[in-house]
Amino acid sequence: MSVEPFMITVPGSTANLGPGFDSVGLAVDRYLTLVAKPADAWSFYSESPDLKGVPTDEENLIYKVAKHVADTYGYMLTPCEVEMTSDIPLTRGLGSSAAAIVAGIELANQQMNNILSPEEKVRLSSLWEGHPDNVAASVYGGLVIGTHTEEATHVLYGGVPEVDLVVVIPKHELLTKKARGVLPESLPYKKAVRGSGVANVLVAALLQGNFSLAGEMMSADIFHHPYRGELVPHLQDVIDVVREDTDAYGAALSGAGPTIFCLAPLNRGEAVKEVLSKRFPDFEIDVLAPAKHGVCVKVPSYLREA
Repeated sequence: MSVEPFMITVPGSTANLGPGFDSVGLAVDRYLTLVAKPADAWSFYSESPDLKGVPTDEENLIYKVAKHVADTYGYMLTPCEVEMTSDIPLTRGLGSSAAAIVAGIELANQQMNNILSPEEKVRLSSLWEGHPDNVAASVYGGLVIGTHTEEATHVLYGGVPEVDLVVVIPKHELLTKKARGVLPESLPYKKAVRGSGVANVLVAALLQGNFSLAGEMMSADIFHHPYRGELVPHLQDVIDVVREDTDAYGAALSGAGPTIFCLAPLNRGEAVKEVLSKRFPDFEIDVLAPAKHGVCVKVPSYLREA
């Protein structure tokens, strides 16, 4: 089939927000962008430092996902030359793999005449990723709350919180597989009930705009913070500084880490960043915003003229 050049943009994301483990996600304004043009064979290339070392052939995750989706729906993909740009750091807890998965689904979707609904994109990406938090945020934008099994995926859109997001990004990577490896196989019943209650209050506080309470719940997580702390030794230090020395509402691991995500009052992110930069000079510290929109596709004028 004939394929016209097109551009796909996918936001990164932060997940869990503390106790909302594998369930709560928030899209952030760092992006993976693909420019796809028809070619004789599949190729992927990038000059973005955050994509250094990513496979350039059919071993690329984006291609693998796109092919899987096309095979699922009985379509044959047309080879493309794909230029990738990204400012989402790899394996830092800001949804780089989820953005790639959503990009792959959209790449196939465009060649399949745009047949997939947002709900179908979330289902496909959750099946690939294993949980809906990051991928659903990349599909919808804003805040999402979801649950996923092999049988069904349910995700609710929670709007776009009016907050600043401050991220503390270490230089070292932390593979999700390693971060999951330190988690326990099970929790005692009473402890699980406590963790569930904290997560429920987190979600309710976010939806009501009670960010002070949401921040309190973020640092009260018992599902993964106590275990991943050994892999992210700066975690408690950052949480303490955020709580004691800044106006931020709270802090938590971003996804599996090692990035730490801080929820701050709107327009106060730079002040929080200034404090954290002085206390943690070896880390990259940036002020982000919730991404209002999820994955989108357009054909810029320069591609029309190509």
